Amino acid sequence: MRELLEKEILPKVEKPARYLGDEYNSIHKNWQHVALKMVFCFPDVYEVAMSHLGLRILYGVVNEQEDLLMERCFAPWMDMEQELRQRDLALFSLESTRPIKDFDVIGFTLQYEMSYSNILNMLDLGKIPVERKDRDESYPLVIAGGPCAFNPEPLADFIDAFLLGDSEELLIEVLDIIKESFLKKTDSEHKSVKKDLLKELAHVQGVYVPDFHQIKYTEAGHIEQIINKENAPPVIKRRIIKDFDNAYFPTKPIIPYVEAVHDRVMLEVARGCTRACRFCQAGMVYRPVRERSPETLQRQAEDSLKNTGYEELSLTSLSSVDYSCIEHLTRQLLGKYEAQQIGISLPSLRVDAFSVDLAKEIQKVRKTGLTFAPEAGTQRLRNVINKGVTEEDIERSVRGAFEAGWDAIKLYFMIGLPTETMEDVAGIANLAYKVLNIGKEVKKSQGSKRPIKITVSVSSFVPKPHTPFQWESQDSLELLQDKQQYLKTLLKDKRIIYNYHHAQLSFLEAVFSRGDRRLGTVLKLAWQKGCKFDGWDEHFKYQRWLEAFHELQIDPEFYAYRRRAKEEIFPWDMIDVGVTKKYLWSEYEKALTEGRTHDCRYEPCSGCGVCPRFDVELEMRGKGHEVKG
Repeated sequence: MRELLEKEILPKVEKPARYLGDEYNSIHKNWQHVALKMVFCFPDVYEVAMSHLGLRILYGVVNEQEDLLMERCFAPWMDMEQELRQRDLALFSLESTRPIKDFDVIGFTLQYEMSYSNILNMLDLGKIPVERKDRDESYPLVIAGGPCAFNPEPLADFIDAFLLGDSEELLIEVLDIIKESFLKKTDSEHKSVKKDLLKELAHVQGVYVPDFHQIKYTEAGHIEQIINKENAPPVIKRRIIKDFDNAYFPTKPIIPYVEAVHDRVMLEVARGCTRACRFCQAGMVYRPVRERSPETLQRQAEDSLKNTGYEELSLTSLSSVDYSCIEHLTRQLLGKYEAQQIGISLPSLRVDAFSVDLAKEIQKVRKTGLTFAPEAGTQRLRNVINKGVTEEDIERSVRGAFEAGWDAIKLYFMIGLPTETMEDVAGIANLAYKVLNIGKEVKKSQGSKRPIKITVSVSSFVPKPHTPFQWESQDSLELLQDKQQYLKTLLKDKRIIYNYHHAQLSFLEAVFSRGDRRLGTVLKLAWQKGCKFDGWDEHFKYQRWLEAFHELQIDPEFYAYRRRAKEEIFPWDMIDVGVTKKYLWSEYEKALTEGRTHDCRYEPCSGCGVCPRFDVELEMRGKGHEVKG
């Protein structure tokens, strides 16, 4: 396969380096010397996949185990898919170019709902039946994890088991159980190894097996009852890394051949966020906040730079500037690496936590872009979503940024947020002009003639599971498009660049974000009609999606536009993320009255439900007790 690939196929495809698999720091194990083989599948192209920190972590932690192996497989681009199908070749892993059907376990990461069609396409390219009911003992076990796994139901027909929460420890535990189970296959009389394996996995904290949960619906289409079968736990608790400072971190990441979207050393300074933004799923499902010590991070930075040759360190987390030692760590890293011209970057910044002094330190080596996320254009709406950012915060931060030498600032907003009016939409434009005018004022006082650029990036609100807005509806497609166009008429200055996402894509994202397992038939039919790479504008086939819904007589508006009743059973109600439904409802009620909830790291406990259970589990583990789901 390798010779055929290099001599006949790669010369015919765009970016052949996507498929070579022998990059620096890639790991190539002897298949004869390991007991279990897993392929990590990312349902998007190489450049996107290789930017994913989760891939780096799991690739490293699995391959550190002597008897386990992990290789990679990414969604092939159209030209490569055509070559594979014309030659009747199966989709293969990068490291060994073996067909993915030869592996014991296939693991998909679920980062974005609109990548689901690529999952089916990759299974089919791998000559593996897409539906789990059609896969017998001869096929690999198909598992999945990632943020979208917190509502696993739209993929329930296709995935054997879902891993929920932090996977560094959970995946190894799951693979060890699978490895032991496969030893039983030597017993030719044992015909139900897979079912017995799934029964065992279902009792591991953080594992959801959809086959053991039956969904009953009312005549109106609502969920009437979720029934657990085979003695499976009725509620599945996510897995949490307790000791984050000592958790595995990859200091020898693969150096991609093709420039990745985020091509740098990524240091995960913290995990979790308690800012309590009501639209943010990650801020709810990854609680509590856990930090790494500056000493650990400095050691990881040194090892990573030595093993990669990168010239930039990115300090990543859901809110990096909230890391308690951010200024100390930044100055330590700059002091050590400034002479080597190694820069420091931070992801999207909270306007209220922006430090001009910190920004000046960061730009000593190289000036990285600045992105602020006010999310909404008026204070009223920022209170609704609990953003905790004031107009004064925004003005102070952007003024400080311009004074520190920045000429370009990106502002990130959402439209369609609950209770939003056209006045709120106009507030986005007003704020953009205010930022522009501050920039002009500062540059004039400095005598600078450098042009100012303000980028306004706007996405459409999607109600997400396990958030206070999971009861809310999404704005209609027509209303979202009206808001997009209205904002476009207001942003006329050539120094303001206006970007927005397709409302049709956001509509389908909402459908699958809060959908149930009945959507599996729609997903399969849409894929059969040619839908794939839906997150790519040039390949998004909205009409074919509508055809699939119409032919199956399933109304997508039922999922996206319907406001849920307080006591309604959600498709994801069997998943326990730690934050209670009672707390989420109270936050939803506070949103409608524009009430604020403060960050519980600095204010009294808000009663979300995570910390008491977290502390009890930590104490039990410390005493040697096993904590079951």
